[in-house]
Amino acid sequence: MATTHLLGFPRIGSDRQLKFALEAYWKGETGQDKLEKTAQTLRSENLQCQRHLDWQTVGDFSLYDQVLDTSFLLGNLPPRFRHTDGITHLDNYFRVARGRSTKETPPVAAGEMTKWFDTNYHYIVPEFDRDTRFQLNPENLLTQIQQAKTDGHNVKPVILGPVTYLWLGKHKDGGSRLELLDQLLPVYGELLSQLSAAGCEWVQIDEPILVTELSSDWQHALRKAYFHLQSREIKLLLTTYFGQLEENLQLACELPVAGIHIDVSRHREETAQVIDWLPKHKILSLGIIDGRNIWKANLNDLLDWLEPIHGRLGDRLWLAPSCSLLHVPVDLESETELDPEIKSWLSFARQKVFELEVLATALVQGRETVAPLLAENATALTAREHSQRVHNDDVHQRQAQVTQSMTQRQSDYPTRSRQQKALALPLFPTTTIGSFPQTTEIRQCRFRYRNGSLTEGEYRDAMQHEIRHCIDQQESIGLDVLVHGEPERNDMVEYFGEQLGGYAITRAGWVQSYGSRCVKPPIIYGDITRPAPMTIDWISYAQSLTEKPVKGMLTGPVTMLNWSFVRDDQPRANTCQQLALALRDEVLELEDIGIQIIQIDEAALREGLPLRRREWQAYLDWAIASFRLMANGVKDHTQIHTHMCYSEFNDIIEAIADMDADVITIETSRSDMELLDVFEAYAYPNGIGPGVYDIHTPNIPATTEMVSLMKRAMKRIPPERLWVNPDCGLKTRQWEEVVPALTRMVEAAERLRLELQTRPAPAEQATTSSDHSRN
Repeated sequence: MATTHLLGFPRIGSDRQLKFALEAYWKGETGQDKLEKTAQTLRSENLQCQRHLDWQTVGDFSLYDQVLDTSFLLGNLPPRFRHTDGITHLDNYFRVARGRSTKETPPVAAGEMTKWFDTNYHYIVPEFDRDTRFQLNPENLLTQIQQAKTDGHNVKPVILGPVTYLWLGKHKDGGSRLELLDQLLPVYGELLSQLSAAGCEWVQIDEPILVTELSSDWQHALRKAYFHLQSREIKLLLTTYFGQLEENLQLACELPVAGIHIDVSRHREETAQVIDWLPKHKILSLGIIDGRNIWKANLNDLLDWLEPIHGRLGDRLWLAPSCSLLHVPVDLESETELDPEIKSWLSFARQKVFELEVLATALVQGRETVAPLLAENATALTAREHSQRVHNDDVHQRQAQVTQSMTQRQSDYPTRSRQQKALALPLFPTTTIGSFPQTTEIRQCRFRYRNGSLTEGEYRDAMQHEIRHCIDQQESIGLDVLVHGEPERNDMVEYFGEQLGGYAITRAGWVQSYGSRCVKPPIIYGDITRPAPMTIDWISYAQSLTEKPVKGMLTGPVTMLNWSFVRDDQPRANTCQQLALALRDEVLELEDIGIQIIQIDEAALREGLPLRRREWQAYLDWAIASFRLMANGVKDHTQIHTHMCYSEFNDIIEAIADMDADVITIETSRSDMELLDVFEAYAYPNGIGPGVYDIHTPNIPATTEMVSLMKRAMKRIPPERLWVNPDCGLKTRQWEEVVPALTRMVEAAERLRLELQTRPAPAEQATTSSDHSRN
């Protein structure tokens, strides 16, 4: 026997039912009953997809985020959310997630949000302070378990492990998170007892930090936690994913749990060591199906590798995807318009479950029982390998001609900065990050154009109308540097993927990024080309409407890579360089038509970092080189901006400086400008725009709040290098939120200018580039 199970399943629904149910509830259009009914339906459908597996996973579903669910499970709420007079449990949950639930609930500062390991999923960061106390609230999880058992499922609940939970959080008082472990473990012990009483035999307990570099203190915490939690009442499956155990291998194998799960989807080398170290009474779950990409598994190759392992382990072998299938779309069968050849190479969540079933059947009953399926799989993989659509000799020749000089600006930053004064921008120049609200009318217009009910001319007229509206709004508000608003763009990555060769676009390949925010990563299946200009007409039209500078808006090569499903038949560095070359042509053409400021978003630069620090430099070398290859063909007077999403920059500040962008904008409002500490310590020499308007919440910040944030920034960065901007693009917000928020942002900048004018002028600071800027 080879036991099959999942670590988790996509929660959004094949048609994004959860997204629409959440947004209807937040708008006050529906009530809690309807939202909970949608959630129950989705959970039932997800369990039904797993019905042929040996275990069905419960507890992976969330209305917003599984880490936030854990905080509520453990009774750990920030102080500002502990007083809930007149506010329901559900509304308080959404207040932590997004600062407000419905329009009727009072706004409050939302919980900080950051990336989940090296993925594009965001989680709400647990907050700890000296008064933190934990109290078990298991009712939601127990209810889901009971519902699943009533429906006849063989339930395996999943919970986030105590040590990873602490590791993911922040201690607001500067204390040690590990000091909280002693009071946290009894709560976990009580949870396991209640799960046992609910009839659960196994519990999946996720400790993904075991694939990271851990200090001895964190390693000791894992030993302490699991020796405390060992129990005869219930069996624990310790789950790791996103990488190899390496120096934590012996530790993981020796922890007193009933079994461990390891990710072998990309690296199988550790498996033999794990088998040798693992005590003979423990089960080993192998994550054999890649839960983070969309390519078909090589079933025959996997069976060649698995059969000896199955012969050795027998019933101790479990099979699963590498990680939760949260990171891939739900169902390939929804892709009725996708090119059939490319579609034959792919596998989404439901198809990955089927691949798992085929492998288990072949191991237990013999390959001959699934021979047609194995043959079909082999045929598809061979076709992909030899497809002429994948390989382009012209692209390879251009890559061979790349030189070091192509990645260098003509002059250093101080020289460029003097030339860029011709832009005549004021102190604290104001701008936005790029997108403006994507209204229902805009989305309907794009949809009608795609289905042929709008002509190309009609579509162009509609988009130009939206661009004109956006420019008018920005001029009325008083922003200094404008954007065209991106009404023609469905997504900052997909828009370019639609126009680049080597990309395929899905219709329903949605993946959750956070809460109701879903993205549809395009698929890189072949070598990258740029058949035609992609943004020139829209940007030139926008610039024709105003005397103020309008930014050209592009997505950088690293973000294009990290936010796509990437081909797995060549190194990622190679694909990234191809993207950089294609996008470089767009940058140069924007400059040729007179665009003076070009923003190249690298929102996903940091999330691509390997989880182990010793592998960082190799990644950063090719990632930064690709950005520079795209950006640095321009003349000195052209100002290059870049934008980065929620990230801790302390440990990669030298790489960010090496990008040598003239201005970097970053998300800082939820972190209270703490992210700027590293820029001060490093003496970062270029311009910085710290976000003062948190666009991930419907709250409209006060002018005084934004002034306060900028004053904190001024303690770290000289005023003459500071820009004033929101945290991120505004596409998910409403105009009735955006206009007052940006108006207050402009007022904040004006107030800061006035205050500085009334102060004695500070001594002129010398500017050099010898240490932190490269040509």
